[in-house]
Amino acid sequence: MRAFLLLMLLCGHAVQAVTLDALQQRFTQQPVVRAHFEQVRQIKDLPQSLKSQGEMIIARDHGLLWQQTTPFAMTLLLDDTRMVQQINGQPAQTITAENNPQMFQFNHLLRALFQADKTVLEQNFRLDFQDRGNGSWALTMTPVTTPLDKIFSSLTLEGNQYLDSIRLNDKQGDRTDITFSQHRLTPAQLTHDEQSLFAR
Repeated sequence: MRAFLLLMLLCGHAVQAVTLDALQQRFTQQPVVRAHFEQVRQIKDLPQSLKSQGEMIIARDHGLLWQQTTPFAMTLLLDDTRMVQQINGQPAQTITAENNPQMFQFNHLLRALFQADKTVLEQNFRLDFQDRGNGSWALTMTPVTTPLDKIFSSLTLEGNQYLDSIRLNDKQGDRTDITFSQHRLTPAQLTHDEQSLFAR
């Protein structure tokens, strides 16, 4: 009897298809997600790939914080009003919708990727969402708006409970793969130190 109940539970879980709407709802219910990232960029004219890694925080009410630690220190902050980049302790550069509308559009898009914002994604891409079973999913996006269609040939997100990887294929034949690990949902609010980073 116990084995039968377990089988029913497993089967019941299996038939719950993952959809983009369900994925967006799941991601928006996660107020703060922290993860380690590793990025590998393969440029067709370079014999060796470019590798970097660091920590990422996506906070629903604050934005995206990207802290690269190697091969050099770089901090990138994206929120609703600005994009702030600081490299190796040098003075920070701030981009807003007023001083660089095109780059700020890309900022808005990056946040939409991490939050699976269907409305924003549908405005900029043709979407191909696949439920791969056992909770796994993949979302392949083909740009339909400029300048994205001039830069990227496709973007692919893959994951399960969380966003696990992003692949960027650009028009020049280069490829960037970003993998995420060590996902953490607690504490559910930003720490004092994290709030300071978002407030800079």
